[in-house]
Amino acid sequence: MSNYVIKIPDIGEGIAEVELVRWLVRVGDWVEADQNVASVMTDKVSVDISSPVSGRVQQLDGEAGDILRVGADLIQIALGEEGETSNKADEAIHAETLPAIEETPEPAATVDAHTPLENDNVAFLHPDHDELVKGVLASPTVRKRVADLGLSLAEVARALQLSQLSHGDLDRYLVQQNQVLQQGGQHQSMDSSTAERGGMTKRSVRGMRRQIAQKMERSSQQIPHFTYVESVDVTELERLRATLNNKYVNQRAHLTLLPFLVKGLCLALNEHPRLNAVFDEENYELHEYEDINVGIATQTEQGLMVPVIHAAQYLDIWDCAAAIVTLSQAAKQGTLKHQQATGSTISLSSLGALGGVVATPIINYPEVAVIGVNKIVELPCVQGDAIVIRKTMNLSSSFDHRIVDGYDAAAFIQTLRTYIEQPALLFAA
Repeated sequence: MSNYVIKIPDIGEGIAEVELVRWLVRVGDWVEADQNVASVMTDKVSVDISSPVSGRVQQLDGEAGDILRVGADLIQIALGEEGETSNKADEAIHAETLPAIEETPEPAATVDAHTPLENDNVAFLHPDHDELVKGVLASPTVRKRVADLGLSLAEVARALQLSQLSHGDLDRYLVQQNQVLQQGGQHQSMDSSTAERGGMTKRSVRGMRRQIAQKMERSSQQIPHFTYVESVDVTELERLRATLNNKYVNQRAHLTLLPFLVKGLCLALNEHPRLNAVFDEENYELHEYEDINVGIATQTEQGLMVPVIHAAQYLDIWDCAAAIVTLSQAAKQGTLKHQQATGSTISLSSLGALGGVVATPIINYPEVAVIGVNKIVELPCVQGDAIVIRKTMNLSSSFDHRIVDGYDAAAFIQTLRTYIEQPALLFAA
């Protein structure tokens, strides 16, 4: 019986490695062709990897949180008909879990591609568990963490009735012991004085959160940022927005502030094309693009994502509004396609009503500019001899100082300001 090796595929241009987010199968599971077996994550999106063949899982080459190179082995599958597994193959399967047990193999479970398996990578128990835990399976990082906590690997495995431990299992054990302490009990490996001072929870930074952390770190360390802040009067824009929404209610996409900003950004970039670019550090080349691909920073439960409106210069206000809604929903639901999350040439970042007065946005590497939008507030303003109340907001925008000089950044923002303060110009171009 031969094994089929599934490797990390080439997910997209420029992607050299991925993070293994979670397994969707276990060693010993039967998988059908086209069934998802693992979820991996690039710096942009989460991708489910499927099996092109049917067979039984022989080996998983990695743990959740591992960084794997494109082309590396991911999983090995023994080819054959379901239920037709040789004794030798059975032994190889059970070697990953338990000593051989006389039982009828369970049919493969139906796995939701977006739901992690409960007790992932946990083996079924052999009755003589005290003997089994002598050889508890755990990664080096789990073993080190157990030792740092002053615990015994066998003791934790015995308490959880497991033969293989992950970070999640250890977290569950610590929660259980903390509950015992709160109920008046005391575990011999826990110092009661620590409980009196309050607890501390360690959480592995994985998945989307790790990708965000790494990208922010790279951007802040490698790009010399400078931030330029300008106040913008949006009274007329807000009046026009309300008028259009009332006129086309239930007929066209609802207009928020963002579609107008995207349109104004495109028009301003026509006059300042050097800012619609990415910087190739390795070759010291500035790649200026004709298409304006606007990244829209979007907050999701998994963290910050930046879906992209491609060729935004060809869209009208309502097209922009519809695209923003579609991309935002896909980001929050975790269904963004790779193309929808890559290729941005400049980004917009807005926290809406939480936008504050001033921000210092981090550039979406390797772009050279990011436009930060602060909240709208009503302020007294001088107009001629009168003091009037106007709706204003700040644009807090950051630029790559290697590429963009202060004068060019200021000129660009002033051009954008003109389009925002005189919104009729958005429809004249």
